[in-house]
This record gives sequence, C-alpha cells and structure tokens, in this order.
Amino acid sequence: MRLKVVAGNLIERLVLKLNAVPEPLLETQVAFSMARAIMTAVEFGLFEAVADAPAPAASIAAHCGTHPGATGKLLNTLAGCGYVRYRDGGYALTPKSRKWLLRRSPHNLCDKLLFQLHEWDLVTGYEHFVRTGEPYGPHAASGDHRYWQIYQRGMRSLAALWAHDVAARVPMPRAARDMLDIGGSHGYYSVCLCRRHPALSSVILDLPEAVEHARAILAEEGMGERVTHRVGNALTDDLGQDTADIVFMSQLVHHFTDEQNRMLMKKIARALRPGGVCVMLDSVSPTEPGRGDQTAAVLDLYFAMLSESGTWPVETMCAWLADAGLEPLPPRRFRNMPGGALVAGRKSA
Repeated sequence: MRLKVVAGNLIERLVLKLNAVPEPLLETQVAFSMARAIMTAVEFGLFEAVADAPAPAASIAAHCGTHPGATGKLLNTLAGCGYVRYRDGGYALTPKSRKWLLRRSPHNLCDKLLFQLHEWDLVTGYEHFVRTGEPYGPHAASGDHRYWQIYQRGMRSLAALWAHDVAARVPMPRAARDMLDIGGSHGYYSVCLCRRHPALSSVILDLPEAVEHARAILAEEGMGERVTHRVGNALTDDLGQDTADIVFMSQLVHHFTDEQNRMLMKKIARALRPGGVCVMLDSVSPTEPGRGDQTAAVLDLYFAMLSESGTWPVETMCAWLADAGLEPLPPRRFRNMPGGALVAGRKSA
C-alpha cells in the first residue's frame, strides 16, 4: 500500500503525468495539516458529537466545549478530507469515520490517534538523528505515567486490527500449552491465541513500566490465570530451557540491533520445547530501497530514530532463526497490515 497524490479528473491526471503538480507540497504541508486535524477532532470528541444525528457546527462546539468558529473551520477541513459530510447546515459521519474514529465501534483507532499526538513530537527528532546518528528512546527517558497509559491504550487499539487474523495464521504446535509473549504488554495477541486454543496459557514478559500500565487493560479481557504478566527484560533475563511451546513477539525486533536479535533467538531456541515455534510479527523492510511497502520504509527511519535499529528484511529475520537452530517457515503476510509480516521458525522435534 502507498499514500500518493491521486488525480480527480482527466486534466489532473495529465498534469500529474507531466510532473507539473508540486507533489512535495501536497505530501508535506497538506498531509501534516490533514493529519493534525483528524487527531484534533478525536481529542475533542467531534466524531462522538455527531454519532447519532447530523448537527451544525455551533451544536458540535457546545457539546465538545470548543470555540464555535474554530470548530466550524475544523469540520470544514474534515469534510474536505472525507471524514464528515456536510448537508443542509449539518455535519454527519462518513462510513470511514464511523468505523475507525467512533469509540463505540469495535474497530476504532481513537487511542492510537491520541498516542500519535505524542509521536508528532517524537518525529521532530529526525533532524538530530540524521545529523548525529544518535537515537531517541522515549520509553527509557519518559517517567510520565500519562504517556505510558496512552501508549499502552494506543498499542491495544492497533493490535485489535490484526490480532484475530494473526491468531488464525500462527503455526501453533500440536498440543501446545505454554506460550511466552515477549514484549506483549496489553496482552491482546495472547488473549486471542488463548481463546482460539483452549489448552494454551500465556505469560507476558515485559518491562516494569509496561506491565504497570498494561495490567488494567489485560484485566478487561477476563482471562484470569490463563494470561498473566511477568516483569523482566528478554535481553538480559534467562528464558529457561524447554519451557515454552511457542514464543511470540509483536513489533519488538525493530527495537533491537542485529547482534541483539541473534542473541535473543538463541535464548528463545533454548527455551522452546522440541517442535516449538518462535513467531515474530513485525513491519518488514524491502531488500532493496524503493521496492516493497511504503509503510515499512517510513517506519524504518522512525524506529531507527527511536532505538538504534529499524525494520528488518524477512531474509535477515529468517537468518536469525536459522543461526539459532530453528527451521524458518514460509513468511505470512496480511492484506490489511501495511508493511507487516509474520516470520516464524520451528525447533526440530
């Protein structure tokens, strides 16, 4: 998938083909202004204000506690971007906003968009990173409890997009009963896998701050002792020997260097029982710049700026598994997960 400038008629298609449209302006100022408008609307609850019936700008502003004139400007922007529809003096939701930006929707991304207000500030570190090569690690530096709460809620809402599909496609060993979910924080992948496999239980290994703020999110699922947290660090802790049937990691290896990931795979291979499976779910970068998914290319810079690493090619991830003595399995991709793939390896039985 790619974000791109799309022509609205034949004339626009011609000028685009002739490279006469200043696309960099559209892909920067228009793009970031549109993004901030959508996130602002979520923060103030504008979509909730018109969830049940169309309403004029003044009524929406009164509901949200915002300025009527400025709220009208924001609503007009959202109308131009396809997130609300204007008719007969009132604003109503479009199918896109009703599905993705309304909290009552099971697919809503509201918490992720609220966390993106923090990510907005994080990407101002690109210039420093490119100039110096020094990463910026927000989790290590932030003692802000609200930051961690928003982060965990945001990651939970993102996981909901794919967790059920992932659970259906994970190469689960037969008669698996013990799962180690490394860096699983909110635990939703563990929850979906355990619900799909009634004999399975999962332990989520994560950092103290993550566990502190994710514990309440996991409790909402009502999984009891089948899905639990354990405070720790997979890079430094002993993961045991022959203790797990499956080790699962989502959006984690992009935070680690090649050396760290190779070391971690060896620890995981030791922890797996014969026939056990290691699963990495992550954004994957193309083997050649400019090819593959646009999202993964953008996230490569983002994650490198945050944690010294970045996204990895599938081939590199398979090499980690093979070097640890695990047999790489065919990677699995998801149509609704831009730039993502499931990369797994099996321990010999």
